[in-house]
Amino acid sequence: MDGDYIIGGVFSMHHYIHTVKHNYTTMPEPLRCTGSIISRELRFSRAMIFAIEEINNSTKLLPGIRLGYQIHDSCASVPMAVHVAFQLSNGLDSVFYTGDNCSQSGTVMAIIGISGSTPSISVSRVIGPFNIPQVSHFATCACLSNKQEYPSFFRTIPSDQFQADALAKLVKHFGWTWIGAVRSDSDYGNNGMASFLDAAHKEGICVEYSESFYRTHPPSKIQRVADVIRRSTAVVIVAFAASGDMRILLEELSRKPFPPRQWIGSESWVTDPDLLRFTFCTGTIGFGIQQSVIPGLRDFLLHLSPTEVAASPVLTEFWEDAFNCRLDKTTDERLCDGTEDITTLQSPYTDTSQLRITNMVYKAVYAIAHAIHNAVCQKTNSTTHCDKLTRIESKQVLAQMKKVNFSQNGYDVSFDANGDPVAKYELVNWQKSKSGSTELVTVGLYDASLPVGQEFHINKNLTWVEDSTQVPSSVCSDSCPPGTRKVLQKGKPICCYDCIPCPEGEISNATDSPDCFPCPKEFWPNAERNICFPKPVEFLSYNEVLGIILAAFSVGGACLAVITAAVFFHHRTSPIVRANNSELSFLLLFSLTLCFLCALTFIGTPSEWSCMLRHTAFGITFVLCISCVLGKTIVVLMVFKATLPGSNVIKWFGPPQQRMTVASLTFIQVLICTIWLVLSPPFPMKNLNIYKERIILECALGSVVGFWAVLGYIGLLAVFCFVLAVLARKLPDNFNEAKLITFSMLIFCAVWITFIPAYVSSPGKFTVAVEIFAILASSFGLILCIFAPKCFIILFKPEKNTKKHLMNKNQY
Repeated sequence: MDGDYIIGGVFSMHHYIHTVKHNYTTMPEPLRCTGSIISRELRFSRAMIFAIEEINNSTKLLPGIRLGYQIHDSCASVPMAVHVAFQLSNGLDSVFYTGDNCSQSGTVMAIIGISGSTPSISVSRVIGPFNIPQVSHFATCACLSNKQEYPSFFRTIPSDQFQADALAKLVKHFGWTWIGAVRSDSDYGNNGMASFLDAAHKEGICVEYSESFYRTHPPSKIQRVADVIRRSTAVVIVAFAASGDMRILLEELSRKPFPPRQWIGSESWVTDPDLLRFTFCTGTIGFGIQQSVIPGLRDFLLHLSPTEVAASPVLTEFWEDAFNCRLDKTTDERLCDGTEDITTLQSPYTDTSQLRITNMVYKAVYAIAHAIHNAVCQKTNSTTHCDKLTRIESKQVLAQMKKVNFSQNGYDVSFDANGDPVAKYELVNWQKSKSGSTELVTVGLYDASLPVGQEFHINKNLTWVEDSTQVPSSVCSDSCPPGTRKVLQKGKPICCYDCIPCPEGEISNATDSPDCFPCPKEFWPNAERNICFPKPVEFLSYNEVLGIILAAFSVGGACLAVITAAVFFHHRTSPIVRANNSELSFLLLFSLTLCFLCALTFIGTPSEWSCMLRHTAFGITFVLCISCVLGKTIVVLMVFKATLPGSNVIKWFGPPQQRMTVASLTFIQVLICTIWLVLSPPFPMKNLNIYKERIILECALGSVVGFWAVLGYIGLLAVFCFVLAVLARKLPDNFNEAKLITFSMLIFCAVWITFIPAYVSSPGKFTVAVEIFAILASSFGLILCIFAPKCFIILFKPEKNTKKHLMNKNQY
């Protein structure tokens, strides 16, 4: 259609171009399209005409100026697209000018199209040097954002870079880490898939296979791609393909049954209503351009007069294919009789319920119109005057295109520095309707202009493959639960791994954790190894059986010593008590009582004071006890020596000397303990080394030298006492208790010699139990060996408790 300014339009209204074999002897045939007409593309071209007529009838935009248009069919092929580009850029004049001055009267101001990235790239390379703006409604390749290569290219549809990022986030959102990928072997498919794979890699998604195909490839190549899909283990397939290419692949897949697959589609095919007939793709999800409403468009599409149809070869072909009749009598087929009603036709051409790409065409026309308006119109006061006689060049329109910013039917239109619009998508889902047919349902939104993490929003329930409501799983390996870590399988992608339990003492508290980390020193993992719990603190307490038993023996021993002292005190005037040095006996019983009671300081929660008290009390009371035994042994020897003629030894070891000996020997131990407590006293300590899973609360020695000095001093006195007792064991008279002391010291030394290896090798609280056992065993050995025979005579054999009996030899 003629006009003051011409806008070119290029649409892929046929799938194929007629293939010509050149013999180089005759003139080649003109390029022509073949195959059935694409009703959807026809709707795009009619939407362009509708928008131009709407603008021509407008009083606000380009008032007084009439826009014309020239629409061509690119046959979805590069050769035809280049041919059309040259035709539009050369002008529409029928006269060929041989001079230097060209009128350029028919040169288009801008071109709308093409429906595809590869043809758009070819067209842009042709018209770019002439500064003719190209506004595409369906070319999404991110490569076209490069202004160095495509300076005059604009588009009303977002770049694939945004869609690729959105698809990767969609796959990640549903937990799919093992996917298949197919793409068109074109600039659209190859560049789009490359962007998607890069984004998917950053999201930790692995690709089992990535196959390319094109609708003009041999059937064997399409079949090979279909076989890869059938054999694959990935349930989810991301298809970055053009609508025409996808139709070929789905037709091949429909020939043989294959396992259910969840399809993720790019906007080129996922919103194409012609593909909804493939029912095995029910549940497909993908991103599409936002739905829109264009008032009056449906009436315009349905208002096709016979004259208008007959005047256009494309409309004629569409009409004849739609109603299966002919407008002329060139064949024997049925003649169209005028009863055909386009309003009853079920076709993508008449379907205006999902206006997505159509709105991109509509906005492209208005963007060009606004650019021309800004170039030729001037606003004076409140009126706008446009001079249709003003001659403008396409480069002026190009300059104004970069500044375009308006709103049409509630939709904002503007371009960034790369000629791209703001990226906004709808998440669409193929769902079965109540009638059983597949329909396109909008279930969410994606807005790239929103902050990171807020771009994606789902507001409706989705239907998945096989009409399921459960999200399908597509992973190479199931997620590793907390308590395990991932170990990659050799030679496989990072999404294929084994789950290895965390080693002892380590946990992982997140799903798919790559590493386990150790618990803090005072914590230990639970059985599942996903939480660190505080280690149980263990010590010898009064609440456990072992502690109760030892405490009972300790108290029992002390009571036994007190009872023995009471018996001795009650019979203090009897010969057997007087003959056995009653003063040292009472002191010995008192020290034994303390020895029994000091065992109680080893039971219970170790504290700073209890740790210092237990070892010092033990050391001092035992030295006091051994000193008393040593004193009794020396007394026995001295008394025997005193009975020899001319001996006055007894006066050198009377009661004062005995007391001094006991006090001196005990004072030395007190001095050792004092030095130990001053320099490096025992202290409570959490022992984390003996057991990994629990803490032993114990008393650290502070100074090991101090501890062994205390024990060594006790051992030295015991050995000395044992030697003296052995020397005195054969002395005469029944009052000689050297034999009993010998036996008691033998038990004492045996217990403590055995104690040393047992103490060193016993773990945890059993170390304390061994020490308590040694204290009680040696204490019971002393009280039973020394005092039990005497108490037996006092209580049960009083006839032997006489001076005469005691003076008899070899009867005791």
